[in-house]
Amino acid sequence: MKFAVIGGTGLIGSQVVKNLNAARHEAVPHSQSTGVDVISGQGLDEAVAGADVVVNLTNSPTFDDASLAFFQTSMDHLLAAAHKGGVGHFVILSIVGVDQVPELDYYRAKVLQENILAAGPIPYSIVRATQFMDFMEAVLSWTADGDTIRLPATPIQPIASKDVADAVAEVASGVPLAGIRNIAGPEIFSLDDLGRLTLSRKGDNRTVVTDPTAGMFAVVKGDALTDKDAQLAPTRYTDWLA
Repeated sequence: MKFAVIGGTGLIGSQVVKNLNAARHEAVPHSQSTGVDVISGQGLDEAVAGADVVVNLTNSPTFDDASLAFFQTSMDHLLAAAHKGGVGHFVILSIVGVDQVPELDYYRAKVLQENILAAGPIPYSIVRATQFMDFMEAVLSWTADGDTIRLPATPIQPIASKDVADAVAEVASGVPLAGIRNIAGPEIFSLDDLGRLTLSRKGDNRTVVTDPTAGMFAVVKGDALTDKDAQLAPTRYTDWLA
């Protein structure tokens, strides 16, 4: 099969392209660096021409309310191009629990993206993943102040980007789900304890202070960022750190 991987040069996209080509498909990466712009629509018709499957892994450049406009415009352009090109399967990557945290602008934007896809004219699949292990460095930086990092005790179930890419490639190669597949890492931590573990393994002497008001995930209630019933990936966090 032929795949057009939009956002195919990023962290997940580059690995999805590699996986699909290793499985003897034809996967072509597209991004701004290859002349494809999902906001203006430039290059989209050419990018999806002849593709059996479109995998959209583009992401908003911001996490604020501007992300709503990004996903509205990009999905409108991508679906129009894919429909015109006769694409038979459209795949996006979303977030476990995304519909349970309306307080976060970015999560509301991802729900909008899912809804646009589900209401569109093309058979589709949505892969929802828990937070990437690669994302932890950014989380630590958000609330760092000198030798102290403040984090809430929000439950989190981190997953390796390689495992996410494996799942996306598998879903994209299959029959459209007309729904959602949830994937998650094999272990659940509280975010503050995950921060402590990360610093310890890296030999970082800074201190994590538990603060229920700190950072982006402070508004998350309960276990919205975890899913015990998800398809569990194999990579454990300490193995990934090593």
